[in-house]
Amino acid sequence: MSVLRTSARRRLAVAAALPLTALLLTSCGYGSKADKGASAAPASSGGGKKLSADQVRIGYFPNLTHATALVGVQRGIFQKDLGGTRVKTTTFNAGPSEIEALNAGSVDIGFIGPSPAINGYTQSGGKSLRIIGGSASGGVKLVVNPKKIASVAALKGKKIATPQLGNTQDVAFLNWLSGKGWKVDPQSGKGDVSVVREDNSVTVDAFRTGQIDGAWVPEPTASQLLDEGGKTLIDESDLWPDKKFVITNIVVSQSFLKAHPDVVEAVLKGSVDTNKWINANPDRAKASANAALKSLSGKALKPSVLDSAWPSIKITDDPLASTLQAEADHAVKAGLLKKPDLKGIYDLDPLNKVLASEGRPTVSDAGLGAR
Repeated sequence: MSVLRTSARRRLAVAAALPLTALLLTSCGYGSKADKGASAAPASSGGGKKLSADQVRIGYFPNLTHATALVGVQRGIFQKDLGGTRVKTTTFNAGPSEIEALNAGSVDIGFIGPSPAINGYTQSGGKSLRIIGGSASGGVKLVVNPKKIASVAALKGKKIATPQLGNTQDVAFLNWLSGKGWKVDPQSGKGDVSVVREDNSVTVDAFRTGQIDGAWVPEPTASQLLDEGGKTLIDESDLWPDKKFVITNIVVSQSFLKAHPDVVEAVLKGSVDTNKWINANPDRAKASANAALKSLSGKALKPSVLDSAWPSIKITDDPLASTLQAEADHAVKAGLLKKPDLKGIYDLDPLNKVLASEGRPTVSDAGLGAR
């Protein structure tokens, strides 16, 4: 079901979501197109005591890197922790529409990539959202045709796809190429390596037909390329300290956080409970996530693709705040983003309250917390 808004609210939301550059941001980035619509599940209630809001509207993507939302909704864990407050879910295909919905008040809490969170926060002057928790790390690889590319040096002169100009994976690839001493124009993608920006939905076919020689992409696209005979040349996790970097955060509108802190805390309790269950039951969780994907998209992932993709995604409560700053710095270095002021983007007090209540270590906002 499409998210409905009045024309005035839509204009205001769009204005609030405009990027720092002329680019539009993606589901994981600074530069991609919004999806053409969103789908929503009816609000449901698990019974029990109602909190300060009748319902909470949660947005997320039908994507394995959003496994916390997929599994937590599918297994009713969020609803259990929310009691009599109903859960209403909406799925999106890209970040701009979810940020727009958050700004318009159509979504209260969202699972979203780091770049949309950065752009949504900075474009509103720090007033639209807060990052309140983590969800996933990793799940990004450079997969190549081994017949054409047998080593890193063999990348020169080849065509490598990324999901969109300026998106998180595009920025990561440009940053990595720069570190190798190769020159690529960030806007055109032309240079020592040709960077081809194309939607993940067409990347597999382009790889199969030889139109591209590889791709720096998230799961499950990376594993779909592996299923077509590709080889992993770079696992992005290997480029980060402790092999961890944020790929999915939990954000909340500041107005909802202020009005309904008990609901926000309950959603975070649901997230922590879901993540705990996922990590304790990987095989059942994998099946649950795939069942949710089939329900949302009408098509489950192939077992070979699912088995390859799942282990590379690390489910975590920690938003890995220091890596958010690093990802923003990479985008600035690439010339795709003006230097953002991220001070205040995090409010991890509700999450840390939940973690402390369970005797678990709290997490850091890396000096970027709201005070």
